[in-house]
Amino acid sequence: MRPPPGSMLLADQALSRLCLAVVLAALPTMAANEVVSAALQDSWGDFWLFRFFLNAAGYASIMVPGFLLIQYFKRKNYLETGRGICFPVIKSCVFGSEAKSAHPDDISLAARNETMESSTAQQILKLLFCAAGLQASYLTWGVLQERVMTRTYGATETDPGEKFKDSQFLVFMNRILAFTVAGLYCALTKQPRHGAPMYKYSFASLSNILSSWCQYEALKYISFPTQVLAKASKVIPVMLMGKLVSRKSYEYWEYLTAVLISVGVSMFLLSSAPTKHLSTVTTFSGVVLLAGYIVFDSFTSNWQDALFTYKMSPVQMMFGVNVFSCLFTMGSLLEQGALLESARFMARHSEFAAHAMLLSICSAFGQLFIFYTINQFGAAVFTIIMTLRQAFAILLSCLIYGHAITVVGGLGVAVVFMALFLRVYARSRMKKRSKKLPAGEVPVQKV
Repeated sequence: MRPPPGSMLLADQALSRLCLAVVLAALPTMAANEVVSAALQDSWGDFWLFRFFLNAAGYASIMVPGFLLIQYFKRKNYLETGRGICFPVIKSCVFGSEAKSAHPDDISLAARNETMESSTAQQILKLLFCAAGLQASYLTWGVLQERVMTRTYGATETDPGEKFKDSQFLVFMNRILAFTVAGLYCALTKQPRHGAPMYKYSFASLSNILSSWCQYEALKYISFPTQVLAKASKVIPVMLMGKLVSRKSYEYWEYLTAVLISVGVSMFLLSSAPTKHLSTVTTFSGVVLLAGYIVFDSFTSNWQDALFTYKMSPVQMMFGVNVFSCLFTMGSLLEQGALLESARFMARHSEFAAHAMLLSICSAFGQLFIFYTINQFGAAVFTIIMTLRQAFAILLSCLIYGHAITVVGGLGVAVVFMALFLRVYARSRMKKRSKKLPAGEVPVQKV
C-alpha cells in the first residue's frame, strides 16, 4: 500500500535536512585541512577548478554547434523534406527510426527466463563466473586508479619522479576501449533494431565523463576508502534526483537505509585523522569533487533509465554513450594540447602506459560483466556482488597503501554496508510481494 502523501513529504524534507546537516558538520574539519592541499598544486594550471572549466569549455565547443544543427534540422522538418546521401545519418542522429517501447525490460527478462530454465549447476557456474569477473575487474581497477593518481613514476634515489596529472586523459583511454569493445560486441552478436536518436546519448555521455573526471581528480585530495564510501552513499542523491526528475515515490525502509548510510559516512569522515600522505587528507576540494561525482553520476543513471524506454540492449547503450564520450574528451584534449603531453608522459614511463592500458581494459570488460550479470540474475544479485566488492576494495587499499582507519571510522564503514545489505534484502522482499498484488494495484516505484 502506498504511504500517505503528507507523510512522504515530511520524510523527503527530513532526508534533505539530514543530508545538509551531515555536509555542514563535516565541512569545518575538511576546510581546516584545505591549507595542506596547496602543497599539491605546482601551478595555477593544475588547480582542479580551473581544469574543470577548461574541460567544460572544450565540451561546450562541440555540444553548442551540435545543438544548433539539431534545432536547424528540426525547424526545417528535415525528416519530411531531406534527401541525399547524408539523409540516413542525419535521420539516425536527430530523429531516430523507431517509436518507444512500452516494455524496456523485455530483453533482460527474456535472458533471465532462459537462465531459470537451465540446470542448477549451470546457474551456479554462471554466478561464480559473474562474481569472479566483477571482483577481478573492479578490484584491479580500484588498485590501479589509486596507484596512477596518488603515486609518482620514474622515482630514483636522487629524483622524486613525477605524477600524472591529467585525469581527462584517463577518462579518454577508458572510453575509447569501452567504445571498441561495445562496438565489436554489437557487430558480432544479434542486437535489437536501434531506434533512439543518437544525440540523446550525448547528455548521459557528458555527465558520465564529468563524473569520471571528478572521481579521478578527487583522489588527489581524499583517500580511496573515503571515495568508496561516498560512492556507496550515492543512493541518497539518486533518490532525490528521482523525485525531482522522474517524480518517483519511495517507501519508509528506503528512507531508513538512506539515513543509516548518511550516519555511517559522517562517522567515517569525522573520525578520519590526517595521515603522512598529503594526497589522503580529506579536504574541502575533495568533498566538492565527490559531490560533483555523485550528482553527475545520479543524472547519468536517471537519463539512461529514460533512454531505455526505446528498444535497445545495455551494450547498445554502452556503445552510444561512449561514442560521444570519445568525441568530447578527444576534442577537449586536442584543444588544450594535452593529448600529446600525455602521450609523451606514457613514452617516458612505460609503467604508466601499462597501468593506463590495464585500467582501461578492466573498466571496459567490467561494464560487460555488469550487463551480463544483471541480465542473467537480476539487479539484487548484482548489487550484493558489487557491495562486497566495495568492502574488499577498502580492505585492499588499506593493506597496499597503508591507510589508517580509526575504530569509529570502522564502525561507520560497517553501518554503511549493513544499510546497503538491508536495502537489497528489503527490495527483494518488496518485489516478491508486488508479484502477489491484485490486478490493477500498482506498487510504489523504486530507485
